[in-house]
This record gives sequence, C-alpha cells and structure tokens, in this order.
Amino acid sequence: MKKFNIRKVLDGLTAVSSPSPSPQLGAKENELIPETLQSEHFQICKTVRHGFPYQPSSMAFDPVQKILAIGTQSGALRLFGRPGVECYCQHESGAAIIQLQFLINEGALVSALADDSIHLWNLRQKRPAVLHSLKFNKERVTFCHLSFQSKWLYIGSERGNIHIVNVESFTLSGYTIMWNKAIELSSKAHPGPVVHISDNPMDEGKLIIGFESGIVVLWDLKSKRADYRYTYDEAIHSVAWHHEGKQFICSHSDGTLTIWNIKSPAKPAQTITPHGKQPKDGKKPEPCKPILKVEYKTTRAGDPFMIFSGGLSYDTVGRRPCLTVMHGKSTAVLEMDYPIVDFLTLCETPYPNDFQEPYAVVVLLEKDLVVIDLAQNGYPIFENPYPMMIHESPVTCCEYLADCPVDLIPALYSVGSRQKRQGYSKKEWPISGGNWGLGTQSYPEIIITGHADGSVKFWDASAIMLQVLYKLKTAKVFEKARCKEEKPNTEIVDEDPFAIQLMSWCPESRMLCVAGVSAHVIIYRFSKQEITTEVLLEVRLQYELNDLESPEGGGDQTPAPPTPSTSPSPQTAAPQTHTSTSSNSSDGIRDNIPCLKVRSSPLKQSPGYQVELVVQLVWVSGEPPQQISSLAINSSYGLVVFGNSNGLAVVDYLQKTVLLNLGIMELYSSNDPYQRQLRSPRKSRQPSGGLICTQTWFSSIIDKAHIYEQHTIGRTCSLGALLFCVFLSTVLLSVCPPRGSIPLDNRDNSFSRSRSSSVTSIDKEAREAVTSFYFCETYNRKTDGGLTPSLWVGTSLGTVLAISLNMPPAGEQRLLQPVIVSPCGTLVRLKGSILRMAFLDSTGSLLPSAFEPWYEPNAPANGEERDKVRKRRPVSVSPSTSQELNENQYAVVCSEKQAKVISLPSQTCVFKHNITETSFVLRADVVQINTGICVACFCANGHIMTLSLPGLRPLLDVNYLPLTDMRIARTFCFTNLGQALYLISPTEIQRITYSQEVCENLQEMLGELFTPVETPEAPNRGFFKGLFGGGAQSLDREELFGESGAGKAPRSLAQHIPGPGGIEGMKGAASGIVGDLARARIALDERGQKLSEVEERTAAMMASADTFSKHAHEMMLKCKDKKWYQC
Repeated sequence: MKKFNIRKVLDGLTAVSSPSPSPQLGAKENELIPETLQSEHFQICKTVRHGFPYQPSSMAFDPVQKILAIGTQSGALRLFGRPGVECYCQHESGAAIIQLQFLINEGALVSALADDSIHLWNLRQKRPAVLHSLKFNKERVTFCHLSFQSKWLYIGSERGNIHIVNVESFTLSGYTIMWNKAIELSSKAHPGPVVHISDNPMDEGKLIIGFESGIVVLWDLKSKRADYRYTYDEAIHSVAWHHEGKQFICSHSDGTLTIWNIKSPAKPAQTITPHGKQPKDGKKPEPCKPILKVEYKTTRAGDPFMIFSGGLSYDTVGRRPCLTVMHGKSTAVLEMDYPIVDFLTLCETPYPNDFQEPYAVVVLLEKDLVVIDLAQNGYPIFENPYPMMIHESPVTCCEYLADCPVDLIPALYSVGSRQKRQGYSKKEWPISGGNWGLGTQSYPEIIITGHADGSVKFWDASAIMLQVLYKLKTAKVFEKARCKEEKPNTEIVDEDPFAIQLMSWCPESRMLCVAGVSAHVIIYRFSKQEITTEVLLEVRLQYELNDLESPEGGGDQTPAPPTPSTSPSPQTAAPQTHTSTSSNSSDGIRDNIPCLKVRSSPLKQSPGYQVELVVQLVWVSGEPPQQISSLAINSSYGLVVFGNSNGLAVVDYLQKTVLLNLGIMELYSSNDPYQRQLRSPRKSRQPSGGLICTQTWFSSIIDKAHIYEQHTIGRTCSLGALLFCVFLSTVLLSVCPPRGSIPLDNRDNSFSRSRSSSVTSIDKEAREAVTSFYFCETYNRKTDGGLTPSLWVGTSLGTVLAISLNMPPAGEQRLLQPVIVSPCGTLVRLKGSILRMAFLDSTGSLLPSAFEPWYEPNAPANGEERDKVRKRRPVSVSPSTSQELNENQYAVVCSEKQAKVISLPSQTCVFKHNITETSFVLRADVVQINTGICVACFCANGHIMTLSLPGLRPLLDVNYLPLTDMRIARTFCFTNLGQALYLISPTEIQRITYSQEVCENLQEMLGELFTPVETPEAPNRGFFKGLFGGGAQSLDREELFGESGAGKAPRSLAQHIPGPGGIEGMKGAASGIVGDLARARIALDERGQKLSEVEERTAAMMASADTFSKHAHEMMLKCKDKKWYQC
C-alpha cells in the first residue's frame, strides 16, 4: 500500500485529454491518506453481449453440437448454446453476413459476407477467431453449400458460376461449373444468380443447382455435364430434397410449390399453391406472395413435413407474417409478430440420406427468435431462456448494481416467477450445446432497464449471465385512451407518454422511484403480498399568483429571499388558496391540469412493487411542465426529491406531504457570493413577486397537507395501502426546454457561464437546471459542530448547494412530526454541469447514504412483522470512529469538465482535476474496485477515465468508444467491482470491465462452445441395398477437386488472407496459461484414451489367446487316443 501525501502531488501523470491534478491545501489537510489503486489495476475489455442480435440476416445450426449461429447486417456473429453460453464475434469489414454454414461437429463455421468474402471461424476456443479468409475479386457471392463430412465448399455467384473451395487450406479448386455449360441451349437468356446448391442425398456425385430465373440443373460432377434440366416459368427462391434423393421441391415467386421427379424434367410431378384460391373452372390459381424458403422433412412413422415462409394471398392486407406447416392433410398457419428473416428445421439426424425426424423449427424474426415444437399438437413454442426481449419496448434508461444484497435476487425472482406466461412446450430447450464457465465471480449483480411503454425490468446479471427477474408496469397507474380520439390534449409528447426517463433505487430498502417523460414521479414499495387499493385519494394543490411589481431602481435590488424552513404551523397571514379540479379556460389555455390522468377505479396490485405515491407537475398558463432532469430517493429519511430546469421539489412519501417546492434562484442565500440579480422586462413577472408567492405558497402547502393528513391518517391504516396523487406547480419566470433537449454540439465548452460575470438575461438564467442530488449526513456550514442530515443539489451551471434536513425522531414520531428543510446556500463551484457527488471519511473510505432495511409493509396488524415495522430504525452507514468524533469529511464532486475534492467542514478545495478541455463527461460514478475507490468517467469523445480518490490521480485513460449515438450516452453506467454497461444497439446490452483482475479471470468465466461429442452412426444401408447398390453413392472429392485432378484456379479470381486465429487454432483452446492448461488436459485425455484403447485391445488379444488355447487343448484330448487315419 502506497502512502499518498496530499501536500506533494506526484508530477508527470498526464492524460490524453486532461492535465494533472492540482492540490489546493486547506488548514488541516496535512495528514497522510492511503491510496491503494494504481494504474496497473485497470484495463478495459468487453466481457459479454446480451440481447437479440440487431438486424439479423442469416442463421445456421449444428445438429450434433446443438449450437445456433446468427449473423447480422453489421457483420456481427452471435453464437448460442445452452442458457448462459453465448458468444459475440465481429467481422472486421462490417459487411452483412448473407449465409452461415457449420462444419458439423468440427468446431468450425463458415461465413459468407456481402462484400464477397468467405471466412472460416474456429469455435474450439472460448473467443472464436478467424482462421482463413477468401476475398473474391471478380464475382459476387450469392450462395454457399457445405456437404456433411466434406471439406469442399460450393460457392455460387451472381454470374451463375460455381466455384469450389477447400475449407482446410481455404484455396480454390480448379474445378468450376460455368453457367453456360450448365444450361447449354435450354435457355436463350442468362439464368440469373445461383440461389441454391446441394448434392443428392443418395448420390454425392450429383449436384442440384437452382438459378433465380426458374431453371434447375442436375449436374454430374464426374462427367462434368448436366444430366437433367428443369424449367418453370416463375423465379425460384429455394430448393429442398426428399431424403431418398428421387424428388425435390422448389418454392417460387408466385406462391407455388413444385415437386419434381429427378428423371422427369418435362413438367413438375405436382404443383401446389397452398394459400391460393382454387377456381372452380380448373384454371390456374390466383398468384400469391413469394414463398421465400421451403424445407421438406420426412418421418418414419407418418407423413412428411413441408414447412415454408411466405406464400400468403395478396388480398390478406395487414396480416402478420406467417410460417406454414403442412403435415399430411393438415395445414397450420403460424402468425409471427415480426417479419421472418430465416428458419431452420431441427432434425434428429445430421445425415441427409436418412429419415430426418423433425422435432422443432427455429424461426429467426427481425426482432425475435421463436422455436416451435413440432412433436406436440398445436405446435406450441418453447420458452426462450435467452435474454432476447430487452427491446420488447425500446430501452430509455439503465441502472447497474454489482454486489447487491444477497436476498434481493431471490425476492425479485419469487414475485417475477408468477408473471410467466403459460402454454409453452414442456420439452427442454433444444439448443443445448456448450459448457458453462468455471469462473470464481460469485457476487450478485442486477441490471434495471426502463422502457418507452412505462415498464421497468429487473435482470439477474450475475456471473456474466442475464435472466429476467421481474417486470413492473408503471402505466397501470394511469388511464389509457382507447383510441386516438380519446387521447387527452394535455400530453407533452406525441408517443410513449409513459416512457421512463430516470430511476432511483435503494436496494437495501427495495424502495423504487421512477420519473416519466410526462413530468410524473411514481414511488413504489416492495411487498410479497397482494393488495387492492379500494379508494384512490387525490390531493390537488393550487395557488394564486399575486401580480406584484418590483421595487423601483431598475430591479437591481431584490429583497432577501425568505428561508422556507420555518415551522409548518398555520400562518396567520396566509395567502388566499383554494383547491379546484383540472380546468381549461374559455380561450383554450390549459392551466393546473396534469399531463396524464390517474386511475380512479380500484387498483389491484400483485406481489412485487406496489404504488406508494404519484406526483405530477401540471400545466401553468398554457405552458406544459418541464421534464424532470434529476431524481433521488432516501429510505432512511423517507424523502424523494426531483428537479427540472425550473427548480426542485422535496416530497415526504411517509406523510404524503410536499416539504419544499422552490425555483433554483430561491436556493441561494442572501449573502451568497454566487447570488445573481435578475432583471425582467415584464413587470407582471418580477422576481420579488415570484419569490413571495413561492414562499407563501410553500407554507400553504404544508398547512393543507398536514390538515389533510390528520383527516385521513386513520383511514389509511384501515385501507392497508393508500394511493395519493400530488400535483405540483412552480412559478415560472420563463419557460425553457429541459437539459436533455440541448444538442450536444451546442454545449458551452468554455467557462463563460461563471457566476462571477454579470449576467442579466433571463434566457441565460433559465438555462440553469437541477442535474443531480445526494442525500448524506455531513457538514453544511463551516461552523457546524456535527453531522446533520442533508441534501446536496447540483445544477447545470456547476453549482453545488446544500439543504439541511431536520428529521423528527424515528418510529411513530416520524409519521406525526414534520420534516423541516432549510436551504444553506452555495458550497462549491465547478465548470460544467454537476453529474455526481459522493462523500469520504477522514481515512478516504466511501460513505454511502443511510438506508432503512426492508420490511413487509402489508404485514398483518397483530403479527410480528407489524411490531418490527413499529420498532424499525434507520441504518446509519457512518460507523467509523472518525465520524463519531466528528472529524472531517471529504466531498467528491464531478462535473462535465472537472472533479474536485472538498474538505468539510472547512469547505476548502484540497484537490482539483480538469478532466477534459475539448469534450465533456457524459457519465461519472464514484465506484469501489479491489480495495480502493475511484471516480470513473465516460466522455463524449469516447474516453473512459478513472481518477484516484482522494488525490484525483489519473489511473486510466483509454479511447474506447466514440459517441456515435445518444443511446450510448443515455444508457452508459458504471458500477462497483470494475463493471460497466451500455446499450450498443437498440436490442443489445454490452457489458465491459475496467478491472485488470476481471480481465485476467474472464477466460475462465466464459463458457465453452465446442464440446467433444461423437458423431452419430451413419444409417444402415440394409442387406439388399448393399447387395444391389441401392444405398448412398460415395464420391472421391479429393481426386475430383484436388490439384492433381482439377488443377489450380486463377489467382486473380480470389485472394487468400490468413486469419489471426492461425491453423493451429483448430486444435488449441484459449491463449495464455489457461490455454496451456487446457491443451495439456486435452493431451492427457487423448493419451488416456489411447492407453485405454491399447489396454482393451491387449485384453481382447489375451482373451482370444485363451480361447484358442482351450480349443487346441480340447482338440488334443479328442485326438489323443485315435489313430492317424481316424482323425
């Protein structure tokens, strides 16, 4: 452990985008503070990617290894085994993957890209790598086919030619099938691109080639000529064989299926239009939509399956995409939620010349993956165990918590398991390949995602896996319009009025607070019991704005704002207040009405998160409320605070009262050095009038709320759970857009927003918004002799202000006596908007906020749980001796530009660090990693940085991810133990680590895709088929396609590019020590297998020798007494 002297800051530590920290010493800061974190403790690397592959384009399945591969339009490759075994790879070119082919049970995969490149992936290592690449220069690749247990890959081109590649060396064969020789005189025009290639299941020497124009050719590989040519008027989309090799089926662009006998090329043996209307006069059915793909699978005991996508009638307008399953005389049309990209039929055998025995269909949709059970009536779907529905509604915000309470995940799972849908297939998930990792990471992790439809999802993210635990629907609180005509005209967004914008969660107490885009806040309490809210009580608060003029003298002198911390007892000179319903004036101006309407009918609340309180901001004089920009909840104090570009409000959710509702300027004290004088061109909106109105209205809120509480508190207990809806309104000097609506490129990167400058414009003043909160027990003033409950407020202009909280005694007194709040003025000033605040004790340890342990809120009135509720006490998290002796603290404040460490109570800046000059910080968190703490920052220029605490030494600065989408900025978040995540695409979450320790252990944590599995035995040919040659015919492809038989291909046709995986990668596992151990283990296993085989053979030989000896002895005894002529 290195001792860090805060008087002597180490020089020479510079970052790419930031200078060295500068110490600014106070009076007492001369002691040594240990800092254990060093730069070698940090390293950035991706860990795992969760979610549905964004914009999928192709799919493949290994029937022996049971592994599924999905390719995307951005060149991403996702591999799935059993639940928890996932892998992500990326092609460097970023071109779309048009086709995937497994080398079945070989641990390899071939990918064909839209840039005419072919790649061979090694799947025998935990992080797959490219072994070989082949880039075609003169022809466009359209289709690939790899026969089972073959090393020769057929590649069809846009010109109609077919080339052959050796997958072991990834070199082209000299054997080429030219399109003109394939069709000869059967067509006068070019047949179009190759859309299908496959060999006859019973004769490897016969290759079927499908051209887009409708021509199908049966090619003899040995004689290098076409045996038969089949012509149809409509374009071909796909071809499939019957397993006996005597028939094949084609799907066409007019919605027809044609079945051909291979020896009857004149016309199809059968033509089917599955979804076409059959005319009575025997004419041709009406054309339908194209059948994009068809598969023909046989069974031993029954009729074959014909499965295809598309082919619906054109008059079915608005009908969803369908997959059709034809089995015997039955036809099932399965509707899908999204367009079908591809589908595969899973069969019991990998051999194409045997009965397939299909048991499931994997359907890849544009935004979902569906697996259908073919063995059960009704074709139910399997329950998807992968976390593929992250995007069920677009993700709007994320929170990430590592090392959470151990009882939290089981509690969420117990209530979430009741939400699961019924009717799934009872069979196990068929994609079951691979093995889980053997990592030692055991701490629980939870990810929370907020969505555009108002839902909140909790995910178990432990051990680099992801599983949904619980889903909360916040939109249930509000009335929903049945149609567009019923949609209220008070909504401030056109779409998704319930979208989640911010979340604040206390994991210890399980209290949850969410803020929505419609300027509403909902507070939830966790309960394991179901309740029904019989009556919905609503408190509507309204005030009158007195038209007061400013004092003379140009408006430069404003009276000292009254401190709204007086006791909330009834005032003798209270202003006129009244309650009223939502109102629209005659001229259409909306005033004192919320954006959403709360439900008035009884609300049934299932076990899980149940509504405690609803708060809404209302329209004022025809102007909509500003969206909420910051939110915080503290279970120990029972308070929720939220703010926007106009001010903040503090709500006591235990007493259901509003404690504070002030504009930002009212938070500054009269003698504040940063206090700014306002000027307004309109006398009706002078600051003095606004201030007076705010203060007096605040008093009236407290009065009315407490009077209301006295009348309803008895009824609250009888109802069990009482739902309130509190509507807030603030005095607006001018209406301005919220912080989130300011474009990134228009942000002010200079320090021109300093309060020391003379700013008189209301427009500039209106830019200051509340951006962050932090509840703590600290020193708010230099003269404080002890710690007091406090709320620190950060603004968009870099100001940190304090609000003192005078809390009543815990227990029943907390529900009866009021909480008194008192603004204390400005504490510190930084460049840029305040993003994060935290506190350290005198030893440099992190001081988290106080919390209250979770209890069952709906416990029986006479039960033990109810007694615990009455006796509960908040948990203080400041147990150190230094805090008991009221020694100093350190406040850590991070903004878009700077980070500062402030000594308390002296309020002197002991350390300052300019994080960036040319960009700005998007997300900052104070996190714990290894045995120390640090500030983790993510900048708009893509840099991820960490700073030590309290010294603010740069420890890591990596240009990781350029900001290409606001989605990344909105969802990026750090958490403890070196973990972070962000939404890499609308459907995928990317998890990363910035810890060297996690990076070193990552190889063990990852699952293995490839596992040694014996290939099933080939089907028995039978005696008569073997005798008369009726079985499958083999082909010596090496002799036919090898260099000795076919020669070399032209070098200009394609370029071979060795991959980073290397040829040895097919046999090795991962690199490093883990890879060496894995190889040694494999070698030992192989040696053990060989020794066991030798031992078995030796035992067999000994047994044979004994048998021979016995027979010889018997013969000797038999012939012993006989003459030579008697033997």
